[in-house]
Amino acid sequence: MPFPLMRMLTVRPAVTTDLPAILDIVRRVVPLMQAAGNFQWEADYPNEAVFRQDIERAQLWVAELDEAVAGVAALTTDQDPEYAQADWDPAETAIVTHRLAVDPAVQGKGIAAALLAQAEQLARERGLHSLRVDTNSENQSTQRLFPKLGYRFAGEITLAFRPGLRFFCYEKRL
Repeated sequence: MPFPLMRMLTVRPAVTTDLPAILDIVRRVVPLMQAAGNFQWEADYPNEAVFRQDIERAQLWVAELDEAVAGVAALTTDQDPEYAQADWDPAETAIVTHRLAVDPAVQGKGIAAALLAQAEQLARERGLHSLRVDTNSENQSTQRLFPKLGYRFAGEITLAFRPGLRFFCYEKRL
């Protein structure tokens, strides 16, 4: 009787040689997002320059499934000024997840959850007690995922650099 194939999932800091794989994931994710009515990202954002800056700041992480880049997230303490609109303390330093994307071929395999677990580990290492994330109001998959992982809905905001869109905020307290 054959054994099921075990897949290896790891999360590590991104390096510049990951950029082609990251950009390929984004190129495949954006049309799917837009087809679902989610216009949070476009063909020109997020782009190589944004991800390269994330790498230079040591805040970009990749999830590898069987040694292939399967997901990406920027784990930062950057909070947009509009975050003050949400139901949380805007002055509190938090680990904030930005630019979360998972290869469409492996969505539903725990890749996003692994990246969000890395955010939690960073927060604990830094003595922070809050994890935050925002998502487009049309992104149904993340709106289902975040509560499953212990995040609470913290309100709706608008972002100046994405006019006309609404974003839902989520927070997890540690």
